[in-house]
Parts: sequence; structure tokens; C-alpha cells
Amino acid sequence: MQRTPRDVAVAKPAPSGPAAPAASTPAAATPQIQLVPASPDGALDAAEEAVDLLLESGRAPGDVLVITTGEQHPWAAHELSFGEASYWAQHDAGDDVFYADASVAERAAARPVIVVAVNGGPDTAAADALPLALSRAGALLIVCGDPQRINSVLGAGV
Repeated sequence: MQRTPRDVAVAKPAPSGPAAPAASTPAAATPQIQLVPASPDGALDAAEEAVDLLLESGRAPGDVLVITTGEQHPWAAHELSFGEASYWAQHDAGDDVFYADASVAERAAARPVIVVAVNGGPDTAAADALPLALSRAGALLIVCGDPQRINSVLGAGV
């Protein structure tokens, strides 16, 4: 008598609260996705605000990875001026928010929270970065950018 119109049915027995882990998949549960509508010019500022709110709410800085699809975050550009080894050593230390360009995001390790700023760049940057971020976010994926563009990459209804 159970009907599952889509594969995304959450709880089978009864409403048991927030997303119960899916019994059919051995991998971790899909992270919660939050969309923050923003223009390409405003996406980086929206991502910064999201990070500030995360930190103010008690999230550890090392839990957060920020990926940009267009212009690099100023922190990343600054840190890269000291060389790639120093930049990636900060990533590996994992004790602060880390900022990465979409072109190198596959090198970044999974973190509980990933914030993606869809702040321009080629369409392929968002098309590559969003699925990667979704697969690497442990608990929460926050995407700042144009909702139509984001939905076209991640799938309608996100």
C-alpha cells in the first residue's frame, strides 16, 4: 500500500523527522541543499554572508569549503601568491575556511559544508563544480547564484 512517486521518498515506516538515511544506498545521506538567489556579480558576497552566518551559528571554520566558478575569492588569490604548496598546506591543515576555484576543486577534500559561488566563469565551471560539491558536502551544500542556471545543472526542483 506504499506509494513512492519518486525515488526521493524519505521515510518509509512513518514520518520520523529529518531525512532518514536511505536504506538502499550504503553511502552517506544526501546533504541538505540551500539555494541563495544572487546575480553572478553578487554571488561571492552572498557566499561570504553564508559563511559568516555558518560561523556565527557555531560551525567550525575547518568544516567549510567555498568554491568559486568565476573570479577567485580574494583570499585564494592572496594565498596562492605565496605558492601552491603553502596554499594546499592550509587546505590539508583543515583548521580554517578554505577557498578554491572550481578548476582545482576536485583536489579539495570533502567537508561538512560546501558553499558554491556561481559568480560567472564558463558554463562548464558550474556544470563541473556543482555535482562535485554535492558529492563532497557532508551535511550542507549552499549554492549562491542564478536559480535557473543552478537548477539546470543540479536538476529541476532543487
